[in-house]
Amino acid sequence: MKTFVQLKLFATLANHTPENADRYPVSPGSTIKNLLDSLNIPLSEAKLIFVNNVRVGPEAVIFGGERIGIFPPVGGG
Repeated sequence: MKTFVQLKLFATLANHTPENADRYPVSPGSTIKNLLDSLNIPLSEAKLIFVNNVRVGPEAVIFGGERIGIFPPVGGG
């Protein structure tokens, strides 16, 4: 059974944003790493991950209904 998450990808990851980002299908019990794999985003490119405004790691489990934000490494000078 599929459920949905709201997905927001920032900066250089924005080009990976699917058309259905507001209702992106996930399998309940899958992880952020599974989500990144489905979006073809290497784990090394996902520096900051937030689920419902809480920072999490790639092992975090999602069940559907979450708001997920993913940021790449940020450089500056």
